Amino acid sequence: MHRVGVLALDGVIPFELGIPSRIFGAARDSSGRPLYSVATCSLDGQPVRTDADFELAVGHDAALLADVDTVVIPPSHSLESVKEEGVLPGPLRRALAGVRPGTRMVAICTGTFVLAAAGLLDRRPATTHWRETERLRRLFTTVRVDPDVLFVDDGDVLTSAGAAAGVDLCLHIVRRDHGSAVANRVARTCVVPPWRDGGQAQFVRRPVPDPDSGGTAATRAWALERLGEPLTLAALAAHAGMSVRTLTRRFRDEVGMSPGQWLAQQRVDRARHLLETTDWPVDRVAGRAGFGTGASLRGHFQGAVGVSPQAYRRTFRRGPVPQQPLSSRR
Repeated sequence: MHRVGVLALDGVIPFELGIPSRIFGAARDSSGRPLYSVATCSLDGQPVRTDADFELAVGHDAALLADVDTVVIPPSHSLESVKEEGVLPGPLRRALAGVRPGTRMVAICTGTFVLAAAGLLDRRPATTHWRETERLRRLFTTVRVDPDVLFVDDGDVLTSAGAAAGVDLCLHIVRRDHGSAVANRVARTCVVPPWRDGGQAQFVRRPVPDPDSGGTAATRAWALERLGEPLTLAALAAHAGMSVRTLTRRFRDEVGMSPGQWLAQQRVDRARHLLETTDWPVDRVAGRAGFGTGASLRGHFQGAVGVSPQAYRRTFRRGPVPQQPLSSRR
């Protein structure tokens, strides 16, 4: 069983602290056996303050981190000194020094600053909460900061953007470790999307559609059943009973992107599923996903996911991790 250790620092944010236990704890094999064990520690084994009005008791001290396969560092408001000076306090530095070589390191939100200050992100790609990406870039100039992704998988070191992006990252880890079927079951159990695409720009405030006006939900459902077919903007508008201009405006209001962008995203998702669950050649996957040709699929897939279809498939077949980091991006 894969052992996960979560380090709770004073000022930890409870939501992000609970993500690893919730996601990994829900992962089961086909017989219902747990695939991960999750334990939480503080630096000294004592209760930790949260950023809310309560403390949390933990079962372990930082010695736990020497005996796990994956270490997760959630965000904490006690990291302000790290974010200002780029230097780890002594107890935290010593705790991380005890982590065994080869242990997978995961940071959620501003936990990325801890990995950067420990030197684990030098010349490597990473992300963090969108409000902090410029600070991360200024403070750690050798880190290749990507502000436009939900998470970055660079093999043995993974980082996520803020808050719910930690859910996306932990689900991705389950997919990487055990495949899409297990991850999809976890997502259903936790009532979250199994894979959420898009850069953090998708969270910019935008107008809420008028509830009394016709929406695009029915047309989107109709299109999802026909992704392998040619779907023009005119065909989508005709199904919705709208003009092309109105349909485009409604799409932007409701899903934050144009119909064309949304279709491309759904087709990449379909291709991703087929790459994970079948041995079909890339050209056949491209046809079923609606890209027509393997070349078209490769171009869209590389732009959306950050790796080629074949490299993505190897990741979920427990082959070598692709040299180019895997990101969830627009």
